[in-house]
Amino acid sequence: MTALTLSTAAAPGLRADAIVIGVAKGAKGPVVAPGAEAVDKAYDGKLAGVLETLGASGAEGELTKLPAPSGFKAPLVLAVGLGAVPEKDADYDTEALRRAAGVAARALSGTKKAAFALPLTDAADAGAIGEGALLGAYSFDAYKENGKDPKAKNGKAPLAEVTLLGGKPRDKAYKAAIERAAAVSEELNRARDLINTPPNDLNPEAFAAVAQTAAKEHGIKVQVLDVKALEKGGYGGILGVGAGSAAGPRLVKLSYTSSKAKKHLAFVGKGITYDSGGISLKPAGHNETMKCDMSGAATVFAAVVAAARLGLEVNVTGWLALAENMPSGSATRPGDVLRMYSGKTVEVLNTDAEGRLVLADALWAASQEKPDAIVDVATLTGAMVLALGNRTFGIMGNDDAFRSAVHEAAEEVGEPAWPMPLPEHLRKGMDSPTADIANMGERMGGGLVAGLFLREFVGEGITWAHLDIAGPAFNEGGPFGYTPKGGTGSAVRTLVRLAELTAAGDLG
Repeated sequence: MTALTLSTAAAPGLRADAIVIGVAKGAKGPVVAPGAEAVDKAYDGKLAGVLETLGASGAEGELTKLPAPSGFKAPLVLAVGLGAVPEKDADYDTEALRRAAGVAARALSGTKKAAFALPLTDAADAGAIGEGALLGAYSFDAYKENGKDPKAKNGKAPLAEVTLLGGKPRDKAYKAAIERAAAVSEELNRARDLINTPPNDLNPEAFAAVAQTAAKEHGIKVQVLDVKALEKGGYGGILGVGAGSAAGPRLVKLSYTSSKAKKHLAFVGKGITYDSGGISLKPAGHNETMKCDMSGAATVFAAVVAAARLGLEVNVTGWLALAENMPSGSATRPGDVLRMYSGKTVEVLNTDAEGRLVLADALWAASQEKPDAIVDVATLTGAMVLALGNRTFGIMGNDDAFRSAVHEAAEEVGEPAWPMPLPEHLRKGMDSPTADIANMGERMGGGLVAGLFLREFVGEGITWAHLDIAGPAFNEGGPFGYTPKGGTGSAVRTLVRLAELTAAGDLG
């Protein structure tokens, strides 16, 4: 993991491989951002003109390299675009800083130390820059030749150390900000590792083992229900989805408790370690990335561990509903009826609508503890991708105020999200002549139909939100900002922020 430190040192005298500065897009050309004053002075106040000559405009994510001025111990200056210059008297947006830091950190793979001299006006900026740098420096090389060699990433090691210039190492707020950035980023990157791990090495049992190890390390209570325990408990949804695989399903409960907690949050994650579609087999071209169908469980796992590491004064319980959805002679068939943990029966019309089945059991299990709120996270529907694209997740819920609060938390931490409705007229499409409900309804609005299905398994009177992260959970395109190719860890930061707000008494 990339190290993160604060420093009050002047840029010229700092020993580093590069100095990172910000450049913004002004009305008449690039504008050197605050934090780069020492570099600009060394260029006789003409740094903006030099950057413009080199083709820089200040556009978001743009990178421009130039040799460091005479007298600097670092050989390189890396200018990263921040986007438009803020309006008069306004500070740079924390998300712009986070993204710029991510771009710079990724560009500096192969270097040992970089000093970030980006605009830094308070502890929140320090946290954003630190978080962006740690997330941007991420790489997953475990399966490449000599993967344990730090030079395995395209022949270059990830950036080893980030020093934030202008920070205040002895200031409690600044120290807390970078400690938070490190804890959240490390756990988010652990979620990315899980998502990127191939399914032959990460089945439900293996995932549960990872959770057990982390729980022991961070003082989190863990309970793992194996196949026998699931059968005894009547978890028909999880068992039905996992019935076709040689790797049996698991339900993992992670409990972080604080002696000072006044509220209890439950997070529920879909953990399909591989989704073939089951008997309703996915067509060619739709199977290749289905190792990512456990992203919701990875998100929940990371958020609970982060809450424990931060010592938040709120009780957080994570439920990981883990199964592998495979076709075989023992697999659940379209037309089968499953008796769920809640006692409801579900007619399975499509075995590729499996995520809602494992979540239904986990939601009901979470409901039995009467938490103050439940949030589930899942790569649930292709319909949500069609509705919101690849970078935005949908938020549904049974309480408009809570849904809005989740949306605000997501936007605050830089995770694009959008509130979605649960239209009552779509519920009728899941009526079944055989069972209490079918696992499929109308095709149009399929993401909303899935949300309505899940609502059926939330305990009465419990506030609930559903995050469909099918779009942003796995990035099949090129990296951008602090987001890598592959697993992203989408919604980890939203859940952590929700836990922080709840601990502070700011979430109802």
